[in-house]
Amino acid sequence: MTEESDAIRGCMQQSHAYTPPWFLRSMSSVAPFKANITEMIAWETHLNTDYIICIQSTSWSMSFTNYIAYEDLKSGRNRIGHYDLSEKTIQPLSFISGTHLDNLYQVIEVGEANIIPSGSPFSASSAKILPPFTGRDVLCVGKNYAEHAKEFNSSGFDSSDKVDTPSHPVIFTKRFTSIIGDGEEIFPHPEFTQTADYEGEIGVVIGKPGFRVSEDDAMSHVWGYTIVNDMTARERQRDHKQFYIGKSPDTFCPMGPIAVPASKLDKVLCVQTHVNGELRQNATTDDLIFSIPYLIKTMSEGQTLMPGDVLATGTPAGVGIGRKPPVYLRPGDTIAVSVTGLGTLTNRIADLNSPNPIVKRVQNISHLPQTNTTKSVDTSMLTQINNKPLFYKHLGDSKKSPIVFIHGLGGSSEFYTPLIDSIDLKTAHSLHLFDLEGHGLSPTSPLNRLSIESFTEDVNGIFESANITSGASIIAHSMGCLVAVNFALTHPGKVSKLILLGPPPSPLLEADSNATFARAEMVRTKGMAAVVDVVAAAGTSATTKASNQLAVAAVRMSLLGQDPEGYAKACAALAGAKGLDFGAIQATTTTLIVTGSEDEVSPPQLCEEFVKALKGKASLEVLHKIGHWHVFEDLQGVSSAVNDFLR
Repeated sequence: MTEESDAIRGCMQQSHAYTPPWFLRSMSSVAPFKANITEMIAWETHLNTDYIICIQSTSWSMSFTNYIAYEDLKSGRNRIGHYDLSEKTIQPLSFISGTHLDNLYQVIEVGEANIIPSGSPFSASSAKILPPFTGRDVLCVGKNYAEHAKEFNSSGFDSSDKVDTPSHPVIFTKRFTSIIGDGEEIFPHPEFTQTADYEGEIGVVIGKPGFRVSEDDAMSHVWGYTIVNDMTARERQRDHKQFYIGKSPDTFCPMGPIAVPASKLDKVLCVQTHVNGELRQNATTDDLIFSIPYLIKTMSEGQTLMPGDVLATGTPAGVGIGRKPPVYLRPGDTIAVSVTGLGTLTNRIADLNSPNPIVKRVQNISHLPQTNTTKSVDTSMLTQINNKPLFYKHLGDSKKSPIVFIHGLGGSSEFYTPLIDSIDLKTAHSLHLFDLEGHGLSPTSPLNRLSIESFTEDVNGIFESANITSGASIIAHSMGCLVAVNFALTHPGKVSKLILLGPPPSPLLEADSNATFARAEMVRTKGMAAVVDVVAAAGTSATTKASNQLAVAAVRMSLLGQDPEGYAKACAALAGAKGLDFGAIQATTTTLIVTGSEDEVSPPQLCEEFVKALKGKASLEVLHKIGHWHVFEDLQGVSSAVNDFLR
């Protein structure tokens, strides 16, 4: 153990200020600071000569509250970090458990005390900066600075009450499709407007729900602030006699780059707007006609404000229509809005021939849930097979004879790892393993109806992806045996050997089919825990349950690791499977069937019938006192049978 880890352990059960030297090295861009560690649990591990510490309860003397939303370009996932305004670096942030934060709504809900730095800071230029809040319309206030109200009233574009000082706040919204992040280009809409104008504003972020909030209590509902550029198509604002159309064009609501809790900022905030480097707007929140508490009171009188709602408080004087003559934004212009403690929101007007980026963004929105997706954090681990992502991996020498593995219901490609290692299959063969759709690491779409036929096409996709045209062996288990047989029937010539571990009846008996459909519904409503006891008990032999508890645990872990919806869909695939003619398998394909003497899914009598149907092209191996999970229950017996057959 190192001196550093000894010092850490000395901190346990007491409050102690301690800064491990290795931690300062890893956090060099934000050091020096001290960690006040209370009731700390630390684990030390060695990884690439660096040390990692996991802290259960930590209070940092340095604040990581310049919250920025960004896309991790490696994984394609959204993350939340702390943005160092001076260094232009991002420190990734996580929940205190280490689970990654992926949106600001989570930050608001759990609070600063439950958020910790995670990983090393990196240059902001290597990430795609996202707006801090998306998915909701932005609440806005017009004519809320006295001088701006005057310039707007005299511009000829004011379609509201045309007074210099409104008697009530002018409220409107900006559609959520108008929101873009710092650094993104603003689409100029050349066929929609010739009067694009900027409005630098301070955005109030609501922190807790509120209905009929009083002015006195309003600030307790404020979580923090961000920057908003309330871009406007002036002639549309005028002609439609209201603000929504002119305020909501796609990309007309730049927001960010960060959002910061109110407790970390000055009480009086200054907003400035520069266009192409020229100062155009300069005011503070003291200049507001209607204060932030009054706006919250007004907004909540008839509607409930939600955490994460953004309220743009209005823009000061100095907009384009206030100049004599008016000056509107043109392609290439750069607008930079700065607010005290919030950095600068910078966006450029795009070229006239540029595409509208929101169109593609909206086209990519889907409300169909992709189940079983969270396990594959890095999507590069998935392979596109038949236009859908499946987990696939190759082991061994691709020039040697190929073996494709197909697992069964409730299994995954990992089911075969003990078998592969026990007889070192990857030395003599080219191994192709994948997880069936909805199983293991492979997601599934609600539009995809799983069936033995769909699984078969995925196997063919594996063959095509791996460029396997003939001479392959397939090792399959349980339901996977039906997939393997169907593949051999529908793609004759590609398979030379079949190894079927516990093939089920084809088709299932009506009672078994109904029970399997019922199991699917049970899993959908109550989860895998509702069926694991029954399935594990029925699938293992009495001897296994009595003397091989590790095998039983492996079965349970395999089942409990399944996505309930993916498992339910596969249950329906098995229950609805059509009968297969084993005897029609091409004569050049030889088959080994392995089952257990206590296999209730694939009893020896059933397997003998399969062997007879194969007319001398098959052999049967019955494992003594073994159930249905053959590899887990009798690895030696399965390994011996497979090894002899493949020679």
